[in-house]
Amino acid sequence: MVCVYCPCRFDATLPPSSFLGSSVLSFPSTPVVSKHKFPIVSMAIKRSPKRLKYTSPRFTKEDGLVYIEADPSGSDTWKLEPVVNLLKEGAVGVIPTDTLYAIACDLRCQSAIERLRRIKNIPASKPLSILCHSFRDIDKFTSGFPRGDGQGHANLFKAVKQYLPGPYTFILMASKELPKQCIRAGTSSAKYASRKNVGVRMPDDAICQAILKEMDSPLICTSIKSLKEDEWMIDPVMIADTYGPEGLDFVVDGGVRVADPSTVVDMTKIPPRVLREGKGPILPWMVLEDDQKDDVDKDLIPAAI
Repeated sequence: MVCVYCPCRFDATLPPSSFLGSSVLSFPSTPVVSKHKFPIVSMAIKRSPKRLKYTSPRFTKEDGLVYIEADPSGSDTWKLEPVVNLLKEGAVGVIPTDTLYAIACDLRCQSAIERLRRIKNIPASKPLSILCHSFRDIDKFTSGFPRGDGQGHANLFKAVKQYLPGPYTFILMASKELPKQCIRAGTSSAKYASRKNVGVRMPDDAICQAILKEMDSPLICTSIKSLKEDEWMIDPVMIADTYGPEGLDFVVDGGVRVADPSTVVDMTKIPPRVLREGKGPILPWMVLEDDQKDDVDKDLIPAAI
């Protein structure tokens, strides 16, 4: 897939009705010459001294980073239309989830997935996670959750359904619909030669769900840590400062988060095995054995948020 951008300007200071009723793209009367391939967004948002460099109503950032502040409640999701358009065109950017912030891109755009890996320095052998809007997405791009067969095998779908959307990353077997760049593409290790698994998230976050609802497919995602320290980055301003120069195209600011990642559960094992304890409670049908608590094979854990 070829991802192409044209010089243009989004005017996000228009009221919601302008977004819903007509196109908001406007083209200058004279040609625009720019060394940047991504459009620029101006947002009417709250001002504070810490955020002045991003929040001027007509702010134009030199490196083309689009920065949008949205209400965590989802009351102003009309602001997200430029973000959805960018993602569909192959952009890589930051969005909030119900746990941490995630760097995300369109699952269908191979060049965007490669850029995401390059921005985060994620090796091709490391699996990524996908952000899904519904169980329909999960069933399409994975083998789905076991639904029982009447022969003693548990109906895990029924159990999982009670906790999604929620702060869990479930590892499932990938289907043929999932691009190979999302799993352990290129791995030569015999240990993982037959593994084609992917981490699946369905976040309980209004901003994230509003974006996913408008996408034609799930988003590929990875968590965000400091470049120098092994710590979660939870402030979108700091994330923009740190990863903007690395090649990000946009940041959606949904407020500062708490450094509490999702609970990662390997659903390819029976009973399901907890690989990382996080925000999601460990449920009775999950197993966290004593010898696994401090010695989990981290290569099994996708770049989960």
